Amino acid sequence: MQRREKILVVDDEKIIRESLYSWFENEGYQVDTAPDGETGLEKFRIGKYDLLLVDLKLPGINGLQLLKEVKEIEREAIVIMITAFASIPTAIAALKEGAYDYVTKPVDPDELTHLVGKAIDRKKLQIENRFLKENIASISKPDLPVGENNQMKIIFEMIDTISETDASILITGESGTGKELIAKVIHSKSGRKYFPFISVKCGALSESMLEQELFGGEPDIQRGVHLRRKGKFEMAENGTLYLDEVNSISPKMQVEILKVLETNQFTRIGGSEQVSTNFRLIAAANANLEKLMSEGNFREDLYYKFNVFNICIPPLRDRREDILPLSKAFIKKYSNRLNKTAKKISLDAAEFLVNYEWPGNVRELENAIERAVVVGKSDIINVEDLPMCISSIHFEFDDGNMSLSAMERKHINRVLNDNKWNISKSAQILEIDRVTLYNKIKRYNLRQR
Repeated sequence: MQRREKILVVDDEKIIRESLYSWFENEGYQVDTAPDGETGLEKFRIGKYDLLLVDLKLPGINGLQLLKEVKEIEREAIVIMITAFASIPTAIAALKEGAYDYVTKPVDPDELTHLVGKAIDRKKLQIENRFLKENIASISKPDLPVGENNQMKIIFEMIDTISETDASILITGESGTGKELIAKVIHSKSGRKYFPFISVKCGALSESMLEQELFGGEPDIQRGVHLRRKGKFEMAENGTLYLDEVNSISPKMQVEILKVLETNQFTRIGGSEQVSTNFRLIAAANANLEKLMSEGNFREDLYYKFNVFNICIPPLRDRREDILPLSKAFIKKYSNRLNKTAKKISLDAAEFLVNYEWPGNVRELENAIERAVVVGKSDIINVEDLPMCISSIHFEFDDGNMSLSAMERKHINRVLNDNKWNISKSAQILEIDRVTLYNKIKRYNLRQR
């Protein structure tokens, strides 16, 4: 059966070249030959070979030099050296330069066939592993943050710098600002990206539950626990451990966590064995840790252990220029996820989104856009498509004018803008005739934007 793998035989002895050519061709490989190092190098430059069989003693460029040249062109090239018994020390030197293995003359065809097959299978596995890693990375890669705000741009630049280190990071900001997303982006850009990202919501757990969650436990027959339970310290091995709302951690647990960070060791609950651990820590807080320290509610040494690098994410109300780009990103996300046509945002809805205070920050905005994508009946997101708890605020006017005429003016203006000032369509939606609509436009001095 014809195989796809291609072998290049480089040997100055014609009988060896022809023998290896015939042997591997009968085995189903595609085979090419070269009588010297220069020819072999030229063929390698212009052709794709899965494996090279190279004699150490070649005229001109010898086998060791050819190996070095080949490795400079393709670092993962598989090269098996062929050597006489007397030149085995040179063959060992070739192994140090990256040769896969070597065989001695006279060559045993069966032994060489087995070695070639094993080497090619190994290369296939390496390619598959790389492909899987790349695909896993692309699948698990978090959505990159969106932002035009200068402070957010500085944060994005900082992420690229600190991702390359293993230093601890403290991310601060109000709830919903996207602290965990930033942590996931840092993890995805780091050398630990192929290992777990483990998240712990400290604020949702009592002291005893947090201890069990982090440290795990040994079997305890009296309590009906028959299996060893891994904790998050153990599950995060070689990856990243994200501790959210660390400001809620009790004084006792602060001491326990500090010990683990200082020694890189811990003991499971109910056990005595010291377990070594290796993870990168990213902590997050939605309260002022410095104030908590001054009040005696947070350990200073743990704060500085967390705070090697600090990222402070501003609330959404302080970066209003990010609201519409974020909204459009969420529209795309949920349109794809829900198999819906991507919607546009009406001028009225855009104005409202930008002016709303967003107490729940980015999380609240995302939830609002998701709802609008689901419930919206047209290809335009209008204010009424937003959650009622948000959109009801739309009718509170800055000037305090709550008269019927003020509300009518606002409503007519919104309908006109949503329909790109199509008078016939707007009149139909408002259930009035075109003449009446023209009169109201004139009365309220409305202008197309």
